[in-house]
Amino acid sequence: MNNIDKIKISSKLDIGIRLDHFLTKNLTEYSRSQIQLLIRSGKILVNNKNYKTGYALESNDIISILHPEGQKELSDINPEPMNLDILYEDEDIAVINKPSGMVVHPGKGNKSKTLANGIVHHFNHLSNVNGLSRPGIVHRLDKDTSGLILIAKNNSAHNMLSEQFKNRKVKKEYYALTWGIWKEKEGKIDKPLQRDRKDPTRFCISLNGKQSTTKFQVHKEFQHCSLIKFFPKTGRTHQIRVHSANLGHPIFGDEKYGGGLSKTKGFINEYSIAYHKLMLNFGRHGLHAKKLEFLHPRTKLIINFESIIPDEFIKLSKGLDTLVEY
Repeated sequence: MNNIDKIKISSKLDIGIRLDHFLTKNLTEYSRSQIQLLIRSGKILVNNKNYKTGYALESNDIISILHPEGQKELSDINPEPMNLDILYEDEDIAVINKPSGMVVHPGKGNKSKTLANGIVHHFNHLSNVNGLSRPGIVHRLDKDTSGLILIAKNNSAHNMLSEQFKNRKVKKEYYALTWGIWKEKEGKIDKPLQRDRKDPTRFCISLNGKQSTTKFQVHKEFQHCSLIKFFPKTGRTHQIRVHSANLGHPIFGDEKYGGGLSKTKGFINEYSIAYHKLMLNFGRHGLHAKKLEFLHPRTKLIINFESIIPDEFIKLSKGLDTLVEY
């Protein structure tokens, strides 16, 4: 059952303060946006009446708070049932293997069928550190990137995990299929990134950007492509995609950074036709978050997870293996 708390306005210092401001200060378990949602939904009443968030408190007002049972009542995300590939779950965290094509959280043009819609439906409790639109989301993956993503079920776990990401204590390993044969078989890319001023959906190398570091190791070579292991030390948006493309090796299928269908041209006809067909069948870009290692926020023990390579990756690799030099 929901718990109900009552607060009486008796201090002169509280008179005239906005309802949402007063509650944000005194109900520390909720964010301001969550309190505003509770007020709008009638879960918070003043003198048994529903007021707007900006209501100015008066002497002897009695505020009634109907505490929600779970995170679902605190989210502005529509819960949607979906088959989540949950690799691990306990009272603090969950590790999910996200498929390619799934957006992590709602945004412009993506209000449903996101990972956030799915986890709000599946889990009763999620952290709210990042606001109502990103419950439980500690970090993110691009829409077409598949692989491991970490979910926090409470704010304590979320804050501790975020601190590990911030301090670069989380170890991440990605598999990527890139265009071209790499001259260096292993190394480090240390180039700062910033948002592209001409196209805000892209990022670019810039001396004025944020420091960004990615280690790499060639895992396998094909005729005109390479399978690379990437180990990002920082977590900038599009970091691996931009770093790889900047070295002349865009991710296979990555239209935004030069690895899309236009890249299949320029070969002899037999190769162009084959690569074009393989890319269309692949239907995504070739980046997969394969491994994740971090300290558990409660036990403080190192735990690690590994996801299997998606079927479409394996099928593409087999297709590339069949291409021989003409």
